[in-house]
Amino acid sequence: MADSAVKGRGAQHNPANSYLKNRTEADEGEELKGGDTVYLQETAKGIVNKVNSPDLRDMLSMNPYQGCEHGCVYCYARPTHEYYGYSAGLDFENKIIVKHNAARLLRAHFEKKTWKPAAISLSGNTDCYQPAEKKFGITRQILGVCLEYGNPVSIITKNALILRDLDLLQELAAKNLVHVAVSVTTLNEDVRRILEPRTVTGQRRLGVIRELTKAGIPAMVMAAPMIPFLNSDELPEILKQAADHGALEAGFTVVRLNGPIGEIFENWCDTFIPDKKDRILERIREMHGGSLEDRRSHLRMKGEGEFARILGDTFRLFRQKYFEGRQLPEFDYTQFRVPGNGQLSLF
Repeated sequence: MADSAVKGRGAQHNPANSYLKNRTEADEGEELKGGDTVYLQETAKGIVNKVNSPDLRDMLSMNPYQGCEHGCVYCYARPTHEYYGYSAGLDFENKIIVKHNAARLLRAHFEKKTWKPAAISLSGNTDCYQPAEKKFGITRQILGVCLEYGNPVSIITKNALILRDLDLLQELAAKNLVHVAVSVTTLNEDVRRILEPRTVTGQRRLGVIRELTKAGIPAMVMAAPMIPFLNSDELPEILKQAADHGALEAGFTVVRLNGPIGEIFENWCDTFIPDKKDRILERIREMHGGSLEDRRSHLRMKGEGEFARILGDTFRLFRQKYFEGRQLPEFDYTQFRVPGNGQLSLF
């Protein structure tokens, strides 16, 4: 690790916010520090968002937190922090916006006469079980509302804190109202420590899959994102171990570096893996039409070109080998009910 590295953070600097005209530069020689994490309370106006993208099939998502302390340097959600006036770099990791009224908003959403039961993703943007959840418990409140109304919910996380909520998850699973995807990016601890500095180990995530499965909660693995010459060679082993730990399905994506993420990632490469930087960036560009960015539906997730084809073929081969005959159960949308007016609100 470079001596100048910001300890415990993924991003190593704060790139300029593209929405702000003025930028404050650190003085030359000033030490850049990750800083303590600050939690900022927000009274949100809405919590359920429709993702209008053909490759996500009009997915519905809800995000109890904005920003994420996990510090994954590649995170596609980083640019959204700019909408709040912050940087996609270190600000994304140490300025966490907490939507304290999320459960109340979800309850109101389910009470709408126009609402038809549909699976909602926790979260489409930042991890709903990031460290802030241990302090605020908003995700647990949301799960309680989903259970009360019988509305399906899908969860993606890389944090073992999800096991805290086994009681609610088991009740949801008994009614076919929940799926959990556990994100496993790498099983190499040397890579994880610098790539995703405030996450649990890959082996611990596999353990989460096992514990969820043993508890009757349907779980899958997301091997994502695959980064050329960094973790892409681990894809077969991640699928094998996930299957051995009870995963019912598998998915993968390739890395894409939209907006300021490209600058953040390049700076990270300079700090931690300068000898690999050029090869990695060259291959990423090959997968995305000559750019680090990719906003094209049906191409951005899996990429194009020879390297992307090899990754896709590898995934399909080992998915068939290890997951044949397995599948996640269908959601039961008939479970949805609006509780009677006499029922007390829990949140």
